[in-house]
Amino acid sequence: MKKLVLETTAPFQGLPELVADAEGLFAKEGLTIEWVDRDAGVDKAVQTAVTSPAGVNPFSSHGRLVEQGKADMYNACEWGNYCRVQDTKVGSRQLGRRAIVTYAAIAVRPDSPVYTPQQLAGLTVGVPFYFGTHYLSLHMLEGFLPRDQINVCRAPNGSRYRFQAMLDGEIEATTLTEPYISLAEKKGCRLVCSAFYHGTEVASDTVDADTYAAFNRAVREAVRRINAKKRAYLHYFIDYHKAKDPEIGRLTIEDLRESRLVVCDPAPIPADEMQRTYEWLRSWGMLEETASPLNLVNLDVQRAAHHAAE
Repeated sequence: MKKLVLETTAPFQGLPELVADAEGLFAKEGLTIEWVDRDAGVDKAVQTAVTSPAGVNPFSSHGRLVEQGKADMYNACEWGNYCRVQDTKVGSRQLGRRAIVTYAAIAVRPDSPVYTPQQLAGLTVGVPFYFGTHYLSLHMLEGFLPRDQINVCRAPNGSRYRFQAMLDGEIEATTLTEPYISLAEKKGCRLVCSAFYHGTEVASDTVDADTYAAFNRAVREAVRRINAKKRAYLHYFIDYHKAKDPEIGRLTIEDLRESRLVVCDPAPIPADEMQRTYEWLRSWGMLEETASPLNLVNLDVQRAAHHAAE
């Protein structure tokens, strides 16, 4: 059996991987999975004075253990992974898109005067810099506001912490993922805009094409099972968090929406989308040290592994 050490992943960003592990699909492909906690010791404070990712460590959570040689692979949002791979000290590269397409939303308190994205002009939106909901917020808000009226600040990764900061009035709005979107709605909060986004897998050079192909075959079978009966897998969103968060433990499957769970077969990053993502990130002052997005992907492993997994 080949051992693969993965950084921990929550259901909103890694449900197919969690299912593949729990249902023995990785083992069937000859892989032994070990999970290591990427969030141990990570600062969870809101920093309203930090309004840009400039100077923020992109490896504060995702990728931290790969950089330390304590994990082989992690998955995170595609935008953040472009930036992490630019700054890697261990030669990590993206290998392709992960299976889950994450749903996220910008939420406000029940008593907030904000009802539309336009009304967030100049108001503080807490986002976790270098995480998917940071970039998604920029994408969504710039459809409604000039860039100079988009006011984001650094908030911790992990929806629980941002949600509480919003409820406490530290920030006017924040980005959430499931199951915290459902919890926010149950508590009367409003979603002012929402969308889906892709993520990618990033690995060190310890992961070859054969290993990644085996990983993807297991994930593809998990995708098939989830799509065949989504409702049967919604409990993961509650079970993963309930030990640490009693409010999530009080949610039921009926509180969650199947339409927010979207999974598809992992696949190579399309070249045209890769180029557009690269150009958009540079327009926000990121990836300034990268001459081409092709430098951020292990194209040989991506091509060989995805072909072999089909």
